Amino acid sequence: MRKIDVCPTPELLHLYQLEGKIAVVVDVLRATSCMTTAFAHGVAKIIPVALLEECRDLQCQGYIAAAERDAKKAEGFDLDNSPFSYMDSKLAGKTIAVTTTNGTMAITKSRAAEKVIIGSFLNKKAIVEYLRNSPNDVVVVCAGWKGKVNLEDMLFAGSVVCGLKGDFAVEDDSALSALMIYEAAKYNMIKFMAGSSHVRRLHGLGLTKDIEFCLREDVYNVVPILDGEVLIKL
Repeated sequence: MRKIDVCPTPELLHLYQLEGKIAVVVDVLRATSCMTTAFAHGVAKIIPVALLEECRDLQCQGYIAAAERDAKKAEGFDLDNSPFSYMDSKLAGKTIAVTTTNGTMAITKSRAAEKVIIGSFLNKKAIVEYLRNSPNDVVVVCAGWKGKVNLEDMLFAGSVVCGLKGDFAVEDDSALSALMIYEAAKYNMIKFMAGSSHVRRLHGLGLTKDIEFCLREDVYNVVPILDGEVLIKL
């Protein structure tokens, strides 16, 4: 039977074997939710990079550039890290360079996997169906916050584990813990998340509508996948 595991933070990825597996990278609030939204609204490609300097270089080459640090738009860039910023019809067909505090770093660190796909609650059903129809073992890579575990990414990981029960074996406590978090939260995720560190951080910046949107399930039927250095839509 295929196996599913959960890496709670990229700082622990050295403990996980990614070769031959599918890595599902998740940064619910908000990087992977933005990427999912971007592809659903016609963006052609996304170039995820870890560093601001890399993103700035791509901007100088003529790409639209989105950059976020500490939940705020980095100075001098075109776009921030809100999913609503990616609903602009002017972005359709474009390639966007993106760097974020946690999500793009998690993507960079997951490249040893056979495939890297982008997950969020917004495309959860599409992700679960893709994994169910793939022959590979799975590692859900939670972006966390600056190396630490965060609740929302573990919550999403648990929802994927829940969706694949019966098809995938759960052997390690990280996946079991994520599943237990989701089972406790699934009927009212906004209420469950209310006291979490990143939700409080975003509330403090006036980004309540981003939180509510990013916790909506199955809004888009898209699966972003890493093709070399670039994300495309399957």
